Amino acid sequence: MPRALVIGGGVAGPAAAQLLARDGWDTHVYEAHAEPDPYAGLFLNVATNGLAVLETLGLRHRLLTDAHRAGRMVMWSRTGKELGAVPNGPAREPERGSVIVRRSWLHQVLREGSDAAGVPTTYGARLVSIDQDADGVRATFADGTVAEGDLLVGADGIGSPTRRYIDADAPEPVYSGLVGVGGFARVPGLAPTPETQHFVFGVRSFFGYLVRADGTTYWFANVTAPDRDATVTLDDLRALHVDDPYPVPQILAATTDELRPYPIDDLVGVRRWSRGRVVAIGDAVHATSPSAGQGASLALEDAAVLARSLRLDGDHTTAFAAYQEVRQPRTDAVVTYARAINAQKRVTKSRLGVAIRDAMMPMFLRRAADDTRNDWLYNHTVG
Repeated sequence: MPRALVIGGGVAGPAAAQLLARDGWDTHVYEAHAEPDPYAGLFLNVATNGLAVLETLGLRHRLLTDAHRAGRMVMWSRTGKELGAVPNGPAREPERGSVIVRRSWLHQVLREGSDAAGVPTTYGARLVSIDQDADGVRATFADGTVAEGDLLVGADGIGSPTRRYIDADAPEPVYSGLVGVGGFARVPGLAPTPETQHFVFGVRSFFGYLVRADGTTYWFANVTAPDRDATVTLDDLRALHVDDPYPVPQILAATTDELRPYPIDDLVGVRRWSRGRVVAIGDAVHATSPSAGQGASLALEDAAVLARSLRLDGDHTTAFAAYQEVRQPRTDAVVTYARAINAQKRVTKSRLGVAIRDAMMPMFLRRAADDTRNDWLYNHTVG
C-alpha cells in the first residue's frame, strides 16, 4: 500500500488524507500544534463549493449542525443607511448559500472524518526538513522523529516550509494593509440574523457581524494599518467604531474576551507547486484574504483535485502537474477578487471618496440578488 505523509492538520490536510485513503493510500497527518486550539481562527465562511467537497467526504451534514446559514450579505454605510445586499452563494438560489462556522468546529468535523477513515494524526510534529530520493521521501520533525513515505503533501499554511523546500525562491505572502480581529458577544435585545450576515463600512474601520439563534454575536473588524504588526486592543476598536451605527458600538461594548489581532496577508504567483515526490496544497501555495470567503473552500477543492489527479494517473509527476494546471488559474482569480474587496475595506481619509462610494454602491447592488457574475465562485465543481 503506498504511503502519503500529510503535513498540516487544518483544513486541506485532513481532507486530502481522507480522500487519498479512499483510494488505497496509507495516510498519516502530522500537525505542528501540540493539541487542537478551540479558539483557532475564530470563525470563517464555508462557501457553497466547499460544502460540496464536504458532502463528498460525508461531513456536510455534521458541519451544518453548528453552522449559521448566511446566504445573504447586507451592506451598510457609516451613517446607518442600507447600501444593498448581495448573495453569499449562487444568485437566486439562497438555499445553496454559504455558512459561517467556528474554525475550530470545522477542524473538529474534519478530525472526526479522519478518525472514522482510520487516518491517524500526530500532534506536536513540527516539520524542519524534507529529503527524498528515487525510493521515497522523508520528513524530519523538531523532536527528531522521522517519517517515511512515497509522497509528501504539504498542507502547512501560508508560512509553509514545504513551499520553501519546493522552491527557495517562491514569493512570500503580501500584506493587505488590513489587520483582522474578531470575537463573540451577547448584546441584550439584538435580534438574530437568520440567513444573513451584516457588513458596515465604518467611519474608521470595516466591521462585520451576525447573530446566532441563541443570541451569540460573531463579529470581526478589518482595521486599516500601514504596519502589519500593529497592535489592536479592544479599547482601540471601541474608539474606532464609536461613531458607527447601531449595533456596532454595542457589540464591542459587550465583548470581554481577549483579542488576537492578525495581519491579513495573501499569496499568489507561486510557480512551482511540486518537486519530485513533494506537493503543496491550500494556503501553502495560494492564500486568499478572508474578504472572498473562499479560503477554506479552496483548500477543500485542492484536496479533491489532488486526490483525483493521483487516482487518474499513477505517476506522481504527471498527477502533480495536472493538479497545478487545473487549480492555479482559479486560485489566482480568487486572490485577485479578494484584493479588490480589500481595497473597498481600507479606510480613506478622503470624505469625497467615501461619499462617492456610498452614493455609487447602492446603484451597483440594486440588482445584486439576480447578478450571476459571481456564480463562478460558488458553482465550481472539481469533477
